[in-house]
Amino acid sequence: MVYYFKSNLVDPPAFIYVGKDKIENEELIKFGWEEDFHVDKLSSAHVYLRLPDGETWDDIPADLLKDCAQLTKANSIEGNKKDNITIIYTPWSNLRKDGSMAAGQVSFKDPRRVKRIMVETRENPIINRLNKTKVEKFPDLMAEKEERLKVLRVKQRKEAMARMKEEERIAKERKEMAYKRDHAYDDMFDEEALEQSSNQERGAEYWDDFM
Repeated sequence: MVYYFKSNLVDPPAFIYVGKDKIENEELIKFGWEEDFHVDKLSSAHVYLRLPDGETWDDIPADLLKDCAQLTKANSIEGNKKDNITIIYTPWSNLRKDGSMAAGQVSFKDPRRVKRIMVETRENPIINRLNKTKVEKFPDLMAEKEERLKVLRVKQRKEAMARMKEEERIAKERKEMAYKRDHAYDDMFDEEALEQSSNQERGAEYWDDFM
């Protein structure tokens, strides 16, 4: 089971989801999305924030980050009893999992991509607001991930085609400009232009006028 929450602090609302237990945590670790944002620290359910396309974890508003941290604290038996705790967060893609780790346990590929936020105390108004949006679901996380990857592949193909067409347009434009540059004086040396500029074909009247 996965718990889904909605934070209305941003527009459009942000979706936060939490694994019910360590077994669900394993599934969330395995089938997370690149847009997901992972929050944890203490022994607790892992909290994820699904970011909109194009946004990065550096774009997360402070109030929304606070919602995630408060949920992490509230879903920790140990952390919920303590004040002044540190919550860590990182992109899903930075999670590392190997066979030696216990269920629900993770480490990080790059510690430099781990940030921290201090939670002084539990803020019940935040938890109550989020709990009003709480929905319990039994999603097929593997199927959702496969569908997401399919959508991404289509998007990437379209972007690649658009880049290729733009590159072809630029190459054609450059070729035309180079041709015009290389042949800018061609008309000056055609037979008619040479005759007009030559004095050999001029009659006596021309020289009378000239003198």
